[in-house]
Amino acid sequence: MIRVLIADDEALMRAGIRLILENAEDIEVVAEAGDGREAVAACRAREIDVALLDIQMPAVDGIAAAEDIARLSPRTYVVMLTAFGEEALVTRALRAGASGFILKDTGPADLIRAVRLAAKGEPVLAPRITRQLLERHVRSGRNTEAALRRTEELTPAERDVLRLLGTGLSNAEIADQLYLSVGTVKAHISR
Repeated sequence: MIRVLIADDEALMRAGIRLILENAEDIEVVAEAGDGREAVAACRAREIDVALLDIQMPAVDGIAAAEDIARLSPRTYVVMLTAFGEEALVTRALRAGASGFILKDTGPADLIRAVRLAAKGEPVLAPRITRQLLERHVRSGRNTEAALRRTEELTPAERDVLRLLGTGLSNAEIADQLYLSVGTVKAHISR
C-alpha cells in the first residue's frame, strides 16, 4: 500500500482528495494536516510514502514544509498540489525538495497516477508546468544577452529586488529581507 498524507488548510479539499485516492486499491490516506507544521509532524511520526502539500497554508507554508520533510523524513516523496502554477513557485518547491508539482484542476485518474509515480521516486509535473518550463528553457538561450543588457540599466537596489523576485518571494517578503517598504519594492519592480 502507498501511504499518503494530505495537507491542505481547507477541510473540504482534503475530504475530496481523500475520496479520490481511497478509490485506488493500492493507496491509503494515513494522515491529514491543516498546515505545514502538522504535515511535518505527521511525516516524522508515521511512515508516509507520499505527502501531498498545498502551497498556501497557515503557520508553515507547503514549500517550507517540503524542505523540512526532505530533511527530516527523506524517504517521503513530496508532491505539491496547488491551484497556483507560477514558475517561481514551481522552482522554489523543487529546490525545497519536492519531487512533483501538480495542479488542483488535475483529474482524479491523473491524481492517482501522480501518487503512484511519486511513490516510485519518479518526478511528477503537471503538463502545463512542464510546458512552461520547456518554453522558458528554449527562450532563455535567445533572451539571455538582451536581458543582461537591460539589467545593467537597473540600480543596485533594483537588481537586489529583481534577484529576490526571481526566487519567488512576495513583495512583502522582499521588503522584509531588504529592509524596504512594500511600496518601495513595488516601485523597483515597476522599474
